[in-house]
Amino acid sequence: MNLYEKLLKRQEKLSLVGLGYVGMPIAVAFAKKVDVIGFDVNEQKIALYKKGIDPTNEVGDKAIQETTVDFTSDETRLREAKFHIVAVPTPVKSDHTPDLSPVEAASRTVGRNLTKGSIVVYESTVYPGVTEEICIPILEKESGLKCGIDFKVGYSPERINPGDKVHRLETIVKVVSGMDEETLDIVAKVYELVVEAGVHRAESIKVAEAAKVIENSQRDINIAFMNELSIIFNQMGIDTKAVLEAAGTKWNFLKFTPGLVGGHCIGVDPYYLTYKAEQMGYHSQIILAGRKINDDMGKYVAENTVKQMIKANKQINGAKIAIFGITFKENCPDVRNTKVVDIIRELEEYGIEVKVVDPVADKEDLWKEYRIHLSEREEVKEVDAVIFAVSHEEFKTITFKEIKDMFKKQLTDSEIAKEVAATIENEMVVDMNKDVLIDVKGIFNRQEAMNAGFLYWRL
Repeated sequence: MNLYEKLLKRQEKLSLVGLGYVGMPIAVAFAKKVDVIGFDVNEQKIALYKKGIDPTNEVGDKAIQETTVDFTSDETRLREAKFHIVAVPTPVKSDHTPDLSPVEAASRTVGRNLTKGSIVVYESTVYPGVTEEICIPILEKESGLKCGIDFKVGYSPERINPGDKVHRLETIVKVVSGMDEETLDIVAKVYELVVEAGVHRAESIKVAEAAKVIENSQRDINIAFMNELSIIFNQMGIDTKAVLEAAGTKWNFLKFTPGLVGGHCIGVDPYYLTYKAEQMGYHSQIILAGRKINDDMGKYVAENTVKQMIKANKQINGAKIAIFGITFKENCPDVRNTKVVDIIRELEEYGIEVKVVDPVADKEDLWKEYRIHLSEREEVKEVDAVIFAVSHEEFKTITFKEIKDMFKKQLTDSEIAKEVAATIENEMVVDMNKDVLIDVKGIFNRQEAMNAGFLYWRL
């Protein structure tokens, strides 16, 4: 009887190491089929799960309350499991080089508690070679066991899309790999228990690692192209969204849109690939060019916000701006590597006071990571501009009248006349009595916004 059969008969257990946006949904899914130990070093997170609270909003409180996952922060409990899945983040450092410390730490934890006959599967996004060249030696050192003899290793890159209720673990084909045919077969069968879309058996661990890292690199490059188009069309006075709608009528036009590229995947994974390429003596041209464009978009949005405010004759130093949305993507509480922060920091450089409204964002993580407090919508008053940076569903119901009520009191007719006379004398072109609305993701209808009296700008 192999490990797969023992898991089915509940003679052995499966462990999930790392219970974040990726790991927790995997643990919950597997718990419907086998016995699962859910481990995380964050005791506060474990406490929430034990109370039936889902801080990630990925599966919801009800699913957490009903799951049979045995949540723990006691690493010795991992000794009870034989099939280990490691799903910890792999961020980059400030110099954009890979930060493997989380996956190395997780490997040490698993290694200290590894028993003979185990299989360890990594899901963390890495460059080709990390699993075999970095993780396996750590597992061997900590456990005193020999890989290939006492335990086996596989790799199955995560493809969960945080905040997405359609593309879930169960509905996305899962790439699986193993260090040998026997391991590959067991890993594939275990994942087939929960992945309804089926699995793709990669020919090697390195192929699976490479497949994952190029998925997000490809998306990053395509979005960078859209962002560059937005910059060009903005210079031309052409609406980018209108251009993309027209071009999108062709059957083979790829429907990407401009925007801020943050989070723990698309804005990070390409750097893992280019780092490995540099080690091999190749300097990336396309991938790094795309990264440069996307990394600069927060600053670009801030600069254009200031330009629109100047057109509206607003004083910049001391101005107040409300930003709606700070998570790295819509309808998701995750604030890791959010590029909205780049907009905020750039605006602050101009002496602008920024208030942030986000009903979805994780308040504790936001304060811990960026020292930013959230404001309630009702607190947004007397502002000089409003930026909608993230397209949360809740924001789509906000009316133009509600947005108008957030702005400073408009000038009287006599005050406008004086201002107009002054600007004519100074040969300045301004849009008097218009409120500045920046719509990064194109939530609102452009013409309707302009008809409502807004000085409207979007990517």
